[in-house]
Amino acid sequence: MIALHDLLCAVRPDATPVCRDGDRLLDFAAFRARVRAIAAMLRVQPAARRYALCVDDPFDFASALFALFACGKEPVIPANATPGYLADLSGAFDAVLTDADLQDPGTPALPDEHSSTSIDPDAPLTLFTSGSSGTPKPIHKTLAQFNAEVHTLEGQWGALVADATMLASVPHHHIYGLLFRVLWPLAAGRAFDRTITTEPLHLQERIDRCGATVVVSTPAQLSRWPALSGFATLSPVPRAFFSSGGPLAAEAAFEYANAFGAAPFEIYGSTETGGIAWRRQNESAAWQPVTGIEVRREEDGALNVRSPHLGHDGWHRTDDAISFDDDGRFRLAGRLDRVIKLDGKRVSLPELEVRLALHPYVAQAAVVPLEGATRERVGALVALTDAGSDALRGEGRLALAKTLRRHLAAYFDVVVLPRHWRFRIALPFDERGKLPVAAVAAAFGAREDGVEVLAEARSGDTVRYELRVPPTLVHFAGHFPGLPILPGVVQVDWAARLACAHVAGVRAIASVDRLKFMAPVLPGAILDLTLAHDASRRRVQFNFRHEGRDCSSGVIVYRERA
Repeated sequence: MIALHDLLCAVRPDATPVCRDGDRLLDFAAFRARVRAIAAMLRVQPAARRYALCVDDPFDFASALFALFACGKEPVIPANATPGYLADLSGAFDAVLTDADLQDPGTPALPDEHSSTSIDPDAPLTLFTSGSSGTPKPIHKTLAQFNAEVHTLEGQWGALVADATMLASVPHHHIYGLLFRVLWPLAAGRAFDRTITTEPLHLQERIDRCGATVVVSTPAQLSRWPALSGFATLSPVPRAFFSSGGPLAAEAAFEYANAFGAAPFEIYGSTETGGIAWRRQNESAAWQPVTGIEVRREEDGALNVRSPHLGHDGWHRTDDAISFDDDGRFRLAGRLDRVIKLDGKRVSLPELEVRLALHPYVAQAAVVPLEGATRERVGALVALTDAGSDALRGEGRLALAKTLRRHLAAYFDVVVLPRHWRFRIALPFDERGKLPVAAVAAAFGAREDGVEVLAEARSGDTVRYELRVPPTLVHFAGHFPGLPILPGVVQVDWAARLACAHVAGVRAIASVDRLKFMAPVLPGAILDLTLAHDASRRRVQFNFRHEGRDCSSGVIVYRERA
């Protein structure tokens, strides 16, 4: 291990691996040269102290990050580089550095001598996370804090990871990806993959090409993998799977344990605190503090942390409530800052979520306040287990909602129970593994394409949906005056979009065959849509029904993924 602030001046063999670029290996000499070239470019640019680092390429991101440190600049890492987001943060930086800026940084102006480039151990670095109001919140850290954490990671898992290549489906603009995907391998002298792999099938290809690997991912992505072909026969099996950003459903954790002998390592922490604890659910559902981290529980249940990753020696209070077990591990008991009033009664939304997750039909649940009503109300978005999916298909959405309400009624006053329910295959975690409140709330309205998805469930190669056709749908205008009917092309579009979203392998649509329209669809109709996948023929049969009667059907033919 090399201290991060010594990375450019410490003695390390030039051939030490840094980054796998396809079948090519970029070594430490190439990394230092890239850093020097970018640093030379920065030194001749107009004076700017704080740079928003909006570079998607992992190797160039790492090179630019250390070039900024070497030049005495302050890197600012936004969560994303969309124009609106950067506009909101405009006061936090003086200039922006993008992939395009690094296309040709020029010839290095610094000599190739290790002692020529020093970095301040306490160099500042700013990341952004979503605050409690949803407004981006700056988190100011130092390189020393990250250095302490990568040494903690190496002490905890370095022997297991050894010389494996780090494959990641998480962005390096988030602290989890920054640490596990970039900084830890750089300090330890092991390679990270340059490929940005957001799809499980793509990860499988990289595992096959890279040999010994470690997979750094999120609960949402890891939960999708077991349903895909080739999962249980991965070769070579990754030495470890890491997951962070939220809890991995127990059902998914045990699928990994059954296939590979152990569940993924789940990492619990935050941008402010860094990593706090870990677990493997086939061993325990409780969290084990990471080596060197101290935890305690305050009287109101709040978790307090003391850690070398914090940058100070005091205790840091979090908004997570916990309870300890007899082994010194702890369980999360929800957030302390999500308490609302319904009909004058206080209710903890995390407690509703925890109680819902105890039901055998529920894999994960998210409860949110809903706006636009004359009275306060909450909605429950539920990802179903296999048993829950069976119940949805056999009993229907309304009966399933009543079952879950009865379950909650054993713990809560009836006036605080969710009145609106949506059932999903998976919750809408983002690419960083977070579950945005806005994404959960959006499940209770119409999608961008106009349809409302009330429920969805998967059974083998078949996905079934219950959809609502909003009476105010724009497609009814003029089709037809006095007798509004949903256009057939809209039905085909909805089927194609849902197939692309939830059927593995479907991306580019080649054609729609055997199209039939048997009955009109009126405003407000509740439709049942079935998508049956025939992977060998690259076809998806779709069928819309209303009150037991066929409305339309066809076959979506798709091309193989490029």
